[in-house]
Amino acid sequence: MPVTSQLLKAIRRREIRKLCSSAIQCRNQHHCCQSRQPLLNCWHKDTHSVTSSPQSQWCQSHSYRTSSERCYNLTPAQVNSILKANEYSFKVPEFDGKNVSSVMGFDSNQLPANAPIEDRRSAATCLQTRGMLMGVFDGHAGCACAQALSERLFYYIAVSLLPHETLLEIENAVESGRAVHPILQWHKHPNDYFSKEASRLYFNSLRTYWQELLDLYSPGEMPDIKEALVNAFKRLDNDISLEAQVGDPNAFLNYWVLRVAFSGATACVAHVDGNDLHVANTGDGRAVLGVQEEDGSFTALTLSNDHNAQNEDEIQRIRSEHPKSEAKTVVKQDRLLGLLMPFRAFGDVKFKWSIDLQKRVLESGPDQLHENEHTKFIPPNYHTPPYLTAMPEVIHHRLRPQDRFLVLGTDGLWETLHRQEVVRIVGEYLTGVHHQQPITVGGYKVTLGQMQGLLMERRARVSSTFEDQNAATHLIRHAVGNNEFGTVDHERLSKMLSLPEELARMYRDDITIIIVQFNSHVIGAHHQSADEDAS
Repeated sequence: MPVTSQLLKAIRRREIRKLCSSAIQCRNQHHCCQSRQPLLNCWHKDTHSVTSSPQSQWCQSHSYRTSSERCYNLTPAQVNSILKANEYSFKVPEFDGKNVSSVMGFDSNQLPANAPIEDRRSAATCLQTRGMLMGVFDGHAGCACAQALSERLFYYIAVSLLPHETLLEIENAVESGRAVHPILQWHKHPNDYFSKEASRLYFNSLRTYWQELLDLYSPGEMPDIKEALVNAFKRLDNDISLEAQVGDPNAFLNYWVLRVAFSGATACVAHVDGNDLHVANTGDGRAVLGVQEEDGSFTALTLSNDHNAQNEDEIQRIRSEHPKSEAKTVVKQDRLLGLLMPFRAFGDVKFKWSIDLQKRVLESGPDQLHENEHTKFIPPNYHTPPYLTAMPEVIHHRLRPQDRFLVLGTDGLWETLHRQEVVRIVGEYLTGVHHQQPITVGGYKVTLGQMQGLLMERRARVSSTFEDQNAATHLIRHAVGNNEFGTVDHERLSKMLSLPEELARMYRDDITIIIVQFNSHVIGAHHQSADEDAS
C-alpha cells in the first residue's frame, strides 16, 4: 500500500461508517425523505411517498435491519461487470473511406438505483433525412411513461420532420397494404425494452398524427425543425392522455395505457443534422456541449435549462398561469403543488386532468390500478388544472470544429458531478490527455510525506485512467466513485455499487448517459462551404 494508505483508509472508513449509520438512523427516526444525503431528493422517484404519511410511508415499506449491516467489498472485476452491463457503443459507418456525418458515433450506459430502473434511453438515425436522434428519459412513479417515450417519441419527431410528399407515400402504402419503408434505424442495447403488445395501438395513434400533418401542410412545404420538435412532444403527450381516457378492450393494454398516463417522465432529446444541433428538453435532464479550447482544455456549454425550482423563470411561468390566490401553493417546498420535482413532464395526468375526469377514468379502470398508491390521491390545492405541461424548450446551436462532444444525462448524473467536471472527464478520456488538477484535501491535515505520496499515486494512475472502452461507463465510474481528491476510489465505488436495493436509492439516482462524439473535419468542411456560399 502506498505511503498515503493510512490517510485514505481513514477517510474511506469514515465515509462508509457515515453511510451505514445514517441508514440505521433513518430507519429508527422514520425521516427517510428528510434525512437523505443531500445528493438526491427522495420524492422525485416515488410520487406517492410524499402524499400519504410522508414521514413514515417510504421507510415502513423497506427494512434496513439486516441490509444496513451488509456492507461488503466487490473485486475490480465485479465492479467492472456491474458498470459495463448496460453499455452500448455505435460508430457511424464510413462511405468510400470517409465519414460524411457530423456525428462520429456515441457511447451510452445506464446504472440503476431503482429496481427496476426507471430511466430509459434511445438513439436512432432518421432514414428519410440525414438527422440523428438521441434521448434520455427519466421516469417517476414507475417506469411505464419513460418506457413509452423511449419507443414512441422519435417516431413522432421523425414524422414531424418529413416532407409532405414522403408522408403521402407512407399513407398510400399503409392504405393499400403495401410495405412501408422504415422511418428510423434504431440503435439499441439488447437489454432495452419493447412493449410489443402495444405496438398496434402506438401505430394507429402515430398514423392519425401524420394524417393530420398531411392536411396541415402543403406539398413542397418543409417543416421547421424547432416547430417539429415542439409539435412532436405535445402531440405524444396528448395521445398518452387520450389513450388512457378511451381505454382498450384488451385488459392488459387498458391497464398499460393507464399506467403510462398516471406515471410520468422527463425527456432530453438531441437532433443532429449536419452542423445544426437542436436540443428539446422537458424536465430536469440536461444537455452539455464539450468545447475544446486552444490550450487543449475543455469548457462546458449548457444547451438546456432545468425545469424545476432552481429555475426562477419556471417558477414565474407556472405562477403566471394560475390565479394570484394560488401564488403560495402552486410551488411549495420547491415542488409543483408541493409534490413534483420537475415542472415539465410527460404523463402525470394527476397534475393535468380535472378531478372529475380522474375519478371517472379510475372508477372504470382495472382493479390493479386501484392498488397503486399514487392514483388514489388528489394533489392538494388542486383548483385550476392543468398544472403540468410536456411543452419542450428547444435550443439551437450551430456546431463548430471546436465542439467535440455532447453529453445527455438524466439528473442522476448532474446531481453527482458539476457540468464542468463532466466535460473535463469526458474530454480527457476522448483525447487521452490528462490535465492535472491541483490536489485539494479539504479540511484534512496532510503531511508533506503524505502529499508526496498522493502526487506519486496520481502519477501512477494516469496510465490506467482510461481503462474503459466506453466513455459513458468511464463517466459513471467517476460519478459514483470520485473521492475528496477528485479521483476514482475503488473502495468507495465498491461500497456504492454493493448497497442493497433499499439503500441504493437513498444515496444516488438512476444514471443514464449518452455521449455523442462529433467529427470536427466534417463540421469544418460545412463551415467552409457555408462561408463560400455567403461570399
